[in-house]
Amino acid sequence: MSVVFYSEADPPKPWRNAFAAVFPQMQFHVWPDVGDVESVRYALVWNPPSGMLNKYPNLKAVLALGAGVDYLLADPGTPDVPVIRLLGAGLAPQMAEYAVYAVLHFHRAMPEYHVQQSKSVWQPHAPVLSSQFTVGVMGAGIIGGLIAEHLVELGYAVRCWSRSGSSIDGVESFAGDAQLNEFLSACRVVVNALALTDKTVGILGTNTFMSMPPGSYVVNIGRGGHLVEDDLLAALDSGHIAGAMLDVFNEEPLPANHPFWSNPRVVVTPHIAGVTVASEAEAQVIENVKRMERGEPPVGAVDRQRGY
Repeated sequence: MSVVFYSEADPPKPWRNAFAAVFPQMQFHVWPDVGDVESVRYALVWNPPSGMLNKYPNLKAVLALGAGVDYLLADPGTPDVPVIRLLGAGLAPQMAEYAVYAVLHFHRAMPEYHVQQSKSVWQPHAPVLSSQFTVGVMGAGIIGGLIAEHLVELGYAVRCWSRSGSSIDGVESFAGDAQLNEFLSACRVVVNALALTDKTVGILGTNTFMSMPPGSYVVNIGRGGHLVEDDLLAALDSGHIAGAMLDVFNEEPLPANHPFWSNPRVVVTPHIAGVTVASEAEAQVIENVKRMERGEPPVGAVDRQRGY
């Protein structure tokens, strides 16, 4: 029996060592060197080539090296076996840090001070209390919930929107399409931490932006497919959206000629808000393989109807 590893972002060595320590009888192959295809029981992957996973007739599960699995569910070649995503595993704290930084960046007017520095202008701006700077978090799962909790601790007025609602201390909850505009209406900054599903594709578009107060901000750490890029550029040009911090994009790496690179109102980062660290994630992956080898259900199996 064997496991096949594929990722252009993650080094295989820590994972090879982790499997060898617990499953010495299990061969570990790095794609495209897969050995005997009939012996492959598990695929440990991040964004594999389309159709790669349908070549293993005895595959028991696909183990994703991240929290997002939209790329797997969108591939018709992904076989009908459990798809298991990472829950937490070091990703949530990183993404919460990124979100808090982004909120502070805009709340404390750092873009304006950066412009002033380039012009040698010394001009303090009137402070805005965190309690008067409402932050909206889209998504109430492990990541969105932790972001909301951190922001509450910093004294922000926080509201959270999700499909089914949430219960987070100190956070105002909104649920479903009927409450989306109400949720957005007071948000000085919106942080998107949703899973990408058929229902959330393009959710960061003109309708969302126009429902936010003029001069508000957008932070996207979900997936590139959440954002309608042309709509954001138009909202930035009009001034209705004052700025954006973007970590995920429809095309990655972001093409060198993309207008986001040169737009002074946009901060671009290369999909680093949450990076899988093997030392944090391996225990979860190994435990799931143990569970499946014992005939028990894994933790973090994706509901294909919901998309997460």
